[in-house]
Amino acid sequence: MADVEISRVGIEVVDRLEPLWLALHEHHQSVAPPAVYQPNDRSWAARRRAYVEWMASPGSFILLAERERDLVGYALVHVHAGPDDTWVTGDRMAELETISVSPAARGQGIGTLLLDRVDAELAAEGINDLFIAALTGNDAAIRLYERRGLRPVMVHLARFAADQPGDQAG
Repeated sequence: MADVEISRVGIEVVDRLEPLWLALHEHHQSVAPPAVYQPNDRSWAARRRAYVEWMASPGSFILLAERERDLVGYALVHVHAGPDDTWVTGDRMAELETISVSPAARGQGIGTLLLDRVDAELAAEGINDLFIAALTGNDAAIRLYERRGLRPVMVHLARFAADQPGDQAG
């Protein structure tokens, strides 16, 4: 993938991420169990706020994957203090909060390139503990993470008021 350049950047690029976040938001709706999903504008507003918050944590970073200056993917890694309260971890841990590849570029190894660079950046910082959440139904992503040595350690269950008959998403 010599035609894809991966660069480490900061929060200054956050607004460039919106189209790829929205593509991921739509992908989630296509693979995850049925639910009432936020409209795109509210989803992006909430995710953008989260990105600003996560990036304020020292060591957090964004990786951009670009092909001929076109953004084709990104990863956002939130670094935070450890150790974990359940598992033996180091004093700093990382969570891959988002990895997104444009629909037209999926299946071309860009996600793997981003994950390789995430691992390299974390290793350079001496961070060995990485958490990644994947939606139920996003089987391709889960297989990719498992091939990289990650394993399921937690299952989140949810009940959403918006899914209940007669309730309206606010």
